[in-house]
Amino acid sequence: MQTVGNITGYVDLAQILLYVFWIFFAGLIYYLAMENHREGYPMESSSNGRVVVKGFPIPEPKTFLLEGGKSVTVPDLMRKEPAYNAVATSPTSGAPIEPKGDAMLAAVGAGAYASREDVPELTSHGQPLIQPLRVASAYTVAEQDVDPRGLPVMGGDGKQGGMVKDIWIDSAEMMFRYLEVEIAGGKSVLLPTAFSLIRRNQVEVHSIYGRHFAAVPALRNPDQITKLEEEKISAYYGGGTLYADAKRSEPLI
Repeated sequence: MQTVGNITGYVDLAQILLYVFWIFFAGLIYYLAMENHREGYPMESSSNGRVVVKGFPIPEPKTFLLEGGKSVTVPDLMRKEPAYNAVATSPTSGAPIEPKGDAMLAAVGAGAYASREDVPELTSHGQPLIQPLRVASAYTVAEQDVDPRGLPVMGGDGKQGGMVKDIWIDSAEMMFRYLEVEIAGGKSVLLPTAFSLIRRNQVEVHSIYGRHFAAVPALRNPDQITKLEEEKISAYYGGGTLYADAKRSEPLI
């Protein structure tokens, strides 16, 4: 007896649609895997840097137009990442690495950061997104909150690292991102508010010690901060959580 929907006695429409779906789904997986290889490749698969993975499948290079007339082409298999300041603790593959020199500036481990553009983040109006209150004069500290300007900044060792000079606001998120700290010699550095505890009589920082404020990465423009500078500054304080004191990187037990 002929069954409704059968094309032949052995193949029906539902079976054909199932095969079509399988082919479509396999193609979708291949497409997503290919697009996933636009960034991050080539990469090193071991700590000794001897094994380089270019990835499969590799898509054809695509150029993306960015704001301001710039463009970026990915994937860029000719790109070379800067050497990091660390050495493997053993020759085995996947061995832990230890930073060389000043661990808080080595850009590895807890102090690692992304190589973002060395330009300020801009608002939709083309103005710097993050500015000090001396420039963004339309903003101020709420009356019910503590104004940290003029308060001493105490490091994790209980020693003073400087004095709060100004506050930097993110005009898009409407929140304070950084405290500007004036240290000895009149130099100013930034302190991410996420690494600070503002009290009524002082600002406390656990991640670094008082002596470490002098080495916080400086700004090229005293009234602007670039995306790369944000990464470096946050990485410095992040690195301090593990490297500010040798005891911090030791096992807890």
